[in-house]
Amino acid sequence: MKLQPIGASGLTTTRLSYGCMRIAGTWDPKEVTPEREAVGKSAVRAAYEAGYTLFDHADIYCRGECERIFGLVLREEPGMRDRVVIATKCGIRFPGEPNADSPHRYDFSREHILRSCEGSLKRLGVDVIDIYQLHRPDLLMDPHEIAGAFTQLREQGKVKYFGVSNFLPSFVDTLQEFLDQPLVVNQVEIHLGRLDCFYDGTLDQCIRDNVTPLSWSPLGGGFLGEGGTVSSDNPRREGLLALQTALDVVAKNHGVSRSVVALSWLLKHPSKIVPIVGSANPDHIRNAVTADSLELTREEWYRLLVAARMKPLP
Repeated sequence: MKLQPIGASGLTTTRLSYGCMRIAGTWDPKEVTPEREAVGKSAVRAAYEAGYTLFDHADIYCRGECERIFGLVLREEPGMRDRVVIATKCGIRFPGEPNADSPHRYDFSREHILRSCEGSLKRLGVDVIDIYQLHRPDLLMDPHEIAGAFTQLREQGKVKYFGVSNFLPSFVDTLQEFLDQPLVVNQVEIHLGRLDCFYDGTLDQCIRDNVTPLSWSPLGGGFLGEGGTVSSDNPRREGLLALQTALDVVAKNHGVSRSVVALSWLLKHPSKIVPIVGSANPDHIRNAVTADSLELTREEWYRLLVAARMKPLP
């Protein structure tokens, strides 16, 4: 796969990332059997062998089990740690933590950021995290406090670079004002079924400030991929089916799968979107790599955009 820089970090990765959210096969740590662990390790190895070099994590993915499973692969694959970039996230807290009546919430307190980073380092089995991200905006975030936590982690050699996830441009601007190094990524939901980032300033900001947008759920939870379905009660059903048909036409013309076209559509944008491929199926993981070499025409790109908008351009 072709390589590209990640923001102003100095890091260079493949244009596709592998997302490890599903490698435990469940969201319940109690359900992680040796069989599920083996399947997850096979998925990580498939991505590594297919050439992916950016691996996406979060501490909440199966409450840390996904990081732990990935760490097992790192220990079993000689030289892998030196060839990959590891990104993980913190800031989401489950209900019942630390007290029984504690609500589901977001927490960017200095204490939580530092404690979460220590946990991720231990589960991943690494000395340093390449990119550490704040997962979802905490409306109580104190930029001074976050800056202090980031500085401490960087000076201790535990994190190289920082980023955010699901941040609107105003949140990014506010936080960046208090940091002494640039945020390098913003991980947001971008795909043909979710066009918000093209119009709310997110991608414009990424281009202006050299922040790499990472696209989570680039296949819209699967409906943009082969075999994807649209529920009969979806209010946008007719338009989404038409979008699938438009994707199939382009896919047939290029001799590739629908998912490859959907990923390639993201790759064409000048903000240098990095789609995060999240399948645990080794065949799907390998197939997605084809998107890196597919160059859609402007006409094809706009034809798909119009289908996704479900109305003509102005």
